[in-house]
Amino acid sequence: MSLFSQAGFEEDSQKQPAVGHWKPLMPSKGSKEEPETGCQDAGGVDETQSTEQLNVSRLRSSSVEIREKGSEFLKEELHKAQKELKLKDKECERLSKVREQLEQELEELTASLFEEAHKMVREANTKQAASEKQLREARGKIDMLQAEVTALKTLVITSTPSSPNRELHPQLQSPSKAGFRKGHGRNKSTSSAMVSAANQNVTPEPVSHECKEVDSILFAEFQAWKESPTLDKSCSFLDRIYREDVGPCLDFTKQELSELVRVAVEENTLTIEPVASQTLPVVKVSAEECGGPNGFRSQIVTKCALSGLPRTCKHRIMLGDSGNYYYISPSCRARITAVCNFFTYIRYIQQGLVRQDVELMYWEVMRLRREMSLAKLGFYPSEM
Repeated sequence: MSLFSQAGFEEDSQKQPAVGHWKPLMPSKGSKEEPETGCQDAGGVDETQSTEQLNVSRLRSSSVEIREKGSEFLKEELHKAQKELKLKDKECERLSKVREQLEQELEELTASLFEEAHKMVREANTKQAASEKQLREARGKIDMLQAEVTALKTLVITSTPSSPNRELHPQLQSPSKAGFRKGHGRNKSTSSAMVSAANQNVTPEPVSHECKEVDSILFAEFQAWKESPTLDKSCSFLDRIYREDVGPCLDFTKQELSELVRVAVEENTLTIEPVASQTLPVVKVSAEECGGPNGFRSQIVTKCALSGLPRTCKHRIMLGDSGNYYYISPSCRARITAVCNFFTYIRYIQQGLVRQDVELMYWEVMRLRREMSLAKLGFYPSEM
């Protein structure tokens, strides 16, 4: 643009002499060389006009040349800008692909970690159940051995030199009776004691074979919810679970606190923690004085904040960041935990962390619903 303004300024400066030229109209008196002066003036005007026309033509050609050079320069700059823009577009596209790839890898890693954690929890539960079973079997064996020792002690005490116990001394029995015996008499007494102890202390565990069948209505509701998972209670899937399981499971005697607990569970802001038990002195006194078995101090009974009944409260809850703790009984803890487990699982489904078949997810939801049903009926594990 500066080239065009300079050319216009030069053109205006060349035209100024023609505008300022003055020609006399009347000859002055006493001038003798008047005709020659007029001719000279006419010739000067022609030369000036031709010079001005030449300058104008030169200016025009130079301005055209400047315009062409300016347009070429602008075209080159535009071409360079377009090339840079294309390069930036390619770089943005490459970075977006890298970001999508990283997001996909992160999602897959999160899902694999969740599945691994779920697998570890299942294995831990299986090992715990096996350990508890072995513990029960070991306790049964101990009870049988204790019964055997008790029986042996009884036989030894009742056998004296004046009246020996013929079960401990089979050589004292008559040959007719001894002929029908095989082995040592002690084996009979101990085996009978073991059999009696086993019959009293060891009870066979029933073997349960559970059958399952998919309910078409519940499965259809779950499939519809799975298409667009949400925590809104208006959908038919969650509405049924709220009415049949969540509502009754969190319906405690203290209605106001029950409502606060339900809101905290839905918002995932409820905290359950064990109560730190105080160290009790190991002093053995009479059972009647302390009220506990074997003469030791019995457990401390606290009033449950949800049921209002005196219970042994081993845990307490906190709603959000209020800092207020409420002591709860094992039954109330089992009910709250069952509902929390259900909400945790459907949140995982909503976030896309559960990658299983729809039917397997459905049966997991049904298992969590069964836990809520058992908890609201008062059934809970002994470790609670």
